[in-house]
Amino acid sequence: MAKKKETPSQTIVSYKGFDENFQCRGYQYEIGKEYLHEGSVEVCANGFHTCEYPLHVLRYYKPCTSRFAIVEQGGELSRHGDDTKVASSKITVKAEINLAGLIKAAIEYTTSRAKPATGSSSKAKNGSASNSGNYGAATASGYSGAATASGYSGAATASGNYGAATASGNYGAATASGNYGAATASGYYGAATASGYSGAATASGYSGAATASGDYGAATASGDYGAATASGNSGKVRGKEGCALFLAERNDNRVIVAVWAGIAGHDGIKPDTWYRLTNGKPVEVN
Repeated sequence: MAKKKETPSQTIVSYKGFDENFQCRGYQYEIGKEYLHEGSVEVCANGFHTCEYPLHVLRYYKPCTSRFAIVEQGGELSRHGDDTKVASSKITVKAEINLAGLIKAAIEYTTSRAKPATGSSSKAKNGSASNSGNYGAATASGYSGAATASGYSGAATASGNYGAATASGNYGAATASGNYGAATASGYYGAATASGYSGAATASGYSGAATASGDYGAATASGDYGAATASGNSGKVRGKEGCALFLAERNDNRVIVAVWAGIAGHDGIKPDTWYRLTNGKPVEVN
């Protein structure tokens, strides 16, 4: 078992996952309310559990079936030795946050703590690589790394677990290949790909393409005329009205048993709504 380290009383901001009913292990939560735990606090055992790094939440709550919130923790704290999981005796649920918000928060978390790399690549844990020139390439291969390419036709790659890759220029490509990674392409014709387990891909620019190929991945096309694809097991997609949506359904052996394609806003498919493929049909999920 990972080492556990007790910390003095303090207040921290963190992120918590819930099921579709805003419950965690049968405990009902509400936005704006404070909750107190009586008794000892021990991470993975007792207390209110969250993660300080936003994408670590996806390790415990899958993006295709969960809801998330920004929370404030206080009182007694107990920290996990392997990731940023924290247990506390007091918690306040501040606001619900969607996957796009989690990705943005993850990028801000990583870059604020990163050790800048020389040039446009970093292999260090929590490393940050950036390239703002046209056709530039930024690569962060370490754990929880952040790669940003902001110039025209730039490429950003985060290959370590929990990495965040952002391509904000037109024709940019962002790839997060590690587990729980987040890829965002915000410029025109951008491409965002998350290939690891529980990855999240978002294409917010005009005609962007978001692809989540790992199990429990989530793909969002929020820009005009975009496309979102989830080809892994139990993946989900959503898109702005007029965006193309693609889903694959797999059996327990990962064999594809059904595929589906549709357009948000057509044939009963709601815009800005999550769908996954079940028994060959797109099913709305929270």
